[in-house]
Amino acid sequence: MKKFILTSLIILFVVSYSFAQEVRPGVGTSAQVENVNLPIAEYNTLTYDYGNIEQGTPKEATFVLTNKGREPLIITSARASCGCTNLKYSREPILSGKETVISVTYNAAAMGNFLKTVTVTTNADDKPVVLKIKGQVVAKKE
Repeated sequence: MKKFILTSLIILFVVSYSFAQEVRPGVGTSAQVENVNLPIAEYNTLTYDYGNIEQGTPKEATFVLTNKGREPLIITSARASCGCTNLKYSREPILSGKETVISVTYNAAAMGNFLKTVTVTTNADDKPVVLKIKGQVVAKKE
């Protein structure tokens, strides 16, 4: 009889404890509630291939960033992987449905294949997006 009462009390405690827990979306649950008002960053492409570039002839690539969300999208930082890459972007908030251009210019000083990155962080996601430029610098035609 004591075992039955003890077992019943333990089951009752476990059941009541599990119902007493507060469920917060995204914490310990697989069902997260999405905030549809947040900004959503959408890029036209993540990689730009220059192909062949003549040495010493800087070339520009453009990445179009569109805000598909409802709140303003803000680029909090953008960093190029090296000094051979010049970067231009707007520091103004991108309103819902609007777009901005991230301009990346490669100086093409060194011969050979290259792959450079630009890391862009926005308020749309905790993870930064890595944009890539690639190509091959060839000898200048004379």
